[in-house]
Order: sequence, then C-alpha cells, then structure tokens
Amino acid sequence: MFELWTEAVRSIEPLVKPAHRDLWLRPIECVAMDEGHIRLRAPNRYNKEWFEDNFLPSIMKDLEARAQRTFSVEFELGPEPEAAAAVEPAAAAAPRPSATVVPAGSSLPPPDLVNRYTFDKFVVGPTNSFAHTAARMVAEAPASRWNPLFIHGGVGLGKTHLLHAIGHEIHRQHPDWRVTFATGERFVTEFIGSLMNQKRSGNSAGNSMEDFRTRYRTAPDVLLVDDVQFLSNKDSSQDEFFHTFNALHYAHKQIVLASDKLPAELPGVEDRLRSRFTWGLIAEVETPDLGTRVAILKRKAEIEKVALSDEAALYIAAHVNTNVRELEGALSHLAARASFQNQPITMELVHAVLAKLVAVAPSGLTVEIIQRDVAAYFDVKLHDLKGPRRHRVVAHPRMVAMYLTRKLTNMSYPEIGSRFGGKDHSTVISAVRKIERLCAEDPAVRSVVATIESRLRQP
Repeated sequence: MFELWTEAVRSIEPLVKPAHRDLWLRPIECVAMDEGHIRLRAPNRYNKEWFEDNFLPSIMKDLEARAQRTFSVEFELGPEPEAAAAVEPAAAAAPRPSATVVPAGSSLPPPDLVNRYTFDKFVVGPTNSFAHTAARMVAEAPASRWNPLFIHGGVGLGKTHLLHAIGHEIHRQHPDWRVTFATGERFVTEFIGSLMNQKRSGNSAGNSMEDFRTRYRTAPDVLLVDDVQFLSNKDSSQDEFFHTFNALHYAHKQIVLASDKLPAELPGVEDRLRSRFTWGLIAEVETPDLGTRVAILKRKAEIEKVALSDEAALYIAAHVNTNVRELEGALSHLAARASFQNQPITMELVHAVLAKLVAVAPSGLTVEIIQRDVAAYFDVKLHDLKGPRRHRVVAHPRMVAMYLTRKLTNMSYPEIGSRFGGKDHSTVISAVRKIERLCAEDPAVRSVVATIESRLRQP
C-alpha cells in the first residue's frame, strides 16, 4: 500500500518547483495506510496547511485512481517521540550561550527589534506568502532545517518586517535566547571601528576585536542581518562575516539574511560567501498586487485608528504601486493632512494629496493606448507587439509596453498577459522586472521609457 502513496507523490513531482518540492512536499511522511485510511506526518502546521492546500488534492486523485477506492486522511505533527531524542551529536554538544538580551522570561523584546514589525501585523498576499510561511517555520523551529534563511526583494516590500518578526517570535518562544539584529552597514562599521581601536591601543591594551567577535560569533542564538548587500566590495568585512557565519552555523545557531538581490546577483561578494548564503532556503518578497495593497492600507489604517473608506483605499492602492513603504507613507501623509485640516478623509482630499505625492496616470489610459504608442515609437506592427513573436525587434518593445501597462494602469499581471497574446503572468512579471533593472542600469533605456511615459501622461 505504501508503494501506491509513493507513486502518487512521484506523479506530481515534475510539476512542482524544486524549492517547493524540498520545502513542502518531501517533508510529508506517510506513516500508516490501511482500510481506506491514511495517516500522514508533517513537521509542523505550516507544512501541513501548505501541503493540504497545494498538493494533497492532486495526490489523492492519482492515488484513488490507482487503488480504485477512496481514502480519508489525517495528520500528526512533529517527529515521533523516539526520533525527537535522536539529536545530532554536534547539536547536542553545543549548549546555548548563557548570555541573554533581557532577563530570562522577560516580556521585553530584544534591543533593535521594532515593536510593530510582528507576524500579526504582516499582511500576507500571493506575492509574499512563500517568504512569510518560510519565516514562520524558521521562527517556530530555529536552526532545525532552513539555515540560513535568505529573504530577497526590492526596496520597501517587507523584508525588514519579516526579519524583525522572526526575532520577536523566537524571543516569545525562547525568552532566554539571545537574538541579535544588525544591518550590513552596522556590521561593517562596528568591525572597522573595533579593528581601528585595537590598532590604536595595541593588542595588550584593548579587546575591541574580541568584544566584537563575542557579540556576533559567540553570544547570539539567532543572528538577523538586514541589507547584507552592504558587504559588497568590502573584502576584510566579508572575511570577518565569513568566519562569523561559519561559527554560528556550525554551532547550530539560526541565521536569517535579507538582501535586495539574490546571492548569485550580489556584486563584489566572494564566491565562498555567496555559496553559504544558498545553504538553506531562499525566499523572495515581490511587489504586492492590488488586492494585497488594499489589505495593507486597511490594516495600517486600523492600527493607526484612521477612518479610511474602501473607495479611498482602492484609489490609493491603484496609484501607489511601487512598494509597501511608499504605500504606508501615502496613508500617513493623508492622515496628517486630514488631522491638520480637522476633516475626514474624503475622496476629494485623497485626489489632492496623491496628486502631489505621485504622478497619477491620466484617467482613460488603457492598455490599447499604451500598446499603440509603444508600437509607434519603436516602429513595429501592433499585431506583432501583441502576438507570439520572440525576435528582439519585437520582444523588447513588448516588455516596455508590459512595464508601462503595469505602472500606469490598475491591471494585474494575469490581465496584462491576456492582452499580450495570452502570456502567462510569470512572463509579465519577468518583463516588468527586466525593464526596471534596465532603467536603473542603462541611461538609454531609461530615457526611452521616460519619453514614452511622458507622452502617455499628456492630456
């Protein structure tokens, strides 16, 4: 009977991304199967819920077709009691350091963790659910599986929030553990300062480097480092961080890193360090879709006790579509304006405030208008721009049109894809990101895109 389950699982493996296969599919174990009943074991409830939502229906359909009968399914969580005691020798021999951030059992959060950045205040949507779930799993079982957790994404999308949330949750569950948070810039600055102090005072007179290494290598149970890309092109700091990483990892301490780029894309970072960044799990935080942006605004308004109508939230979310930080900034600006003028947040006030904060696209702008103008600028046929041709002559203008459609309209990625010959939403996402990257790196591309956008914004 177990063979039937194994075959059913294998039937969907080719359809699952490798990262998802390792994280969500393979940890699920079939422990009993008889008389129309299946008992599965999941490491934790996050694995269980993801598996149930995404994989179980397909597996059961294949399994029941093979067995020619139906089955009921139940889950148990965590390892068997015997397995729980079978800790790796190295892990068992590495006791937690006695140093703590706060007295054992204290409800005070660790220093440097922002109080509002907790899991319950993080709005989950399709573009960040993978990173959120991975962060929750790491917080629930530090250093047991995904070490390091490497979170990457653009500016203001929630990486820092997840980093702090992990720290808060680990502290809540283990108040006697030391949770250390630092930015890449702080690590580099403290390292250089310690090095210079030791050189000035002499090895016998000062323990600056010893104190620094105790702070980052010995004391932490958990090390959270934001903006790790700051290590780029800083050779001595990279060398120090390499040894810090090794010391913590080999002592079975949890490491969580956040960056604006994938490890492979970090410029000026040594290969040996990039390699270690990929030892655990890599999770991406993407630009939130319209629905998630609305939810973020409503949640922020609720926390700040700001009366925000659904219409106002939808309008703001539709026009501030770059990142969460700017979205929340727009709401704060709006709330302050309403408070100063002693008036509620009306749509008239929303229009007035957003007109100054963002360059609002003209009403009536459609994907058809954008496609026509882009095709005319690049001198390509409109039906080729919307069709399947992949030649660069057409492919580049098509990506520009997708990028401008995403930026200047309220259309979702799937909706945009449907207007460009039925492209998959992942193709649109890839196109938008590529043009964003080219605009940042290539002045010629930036100039072309800005010219077309300026024309489209003209009344």
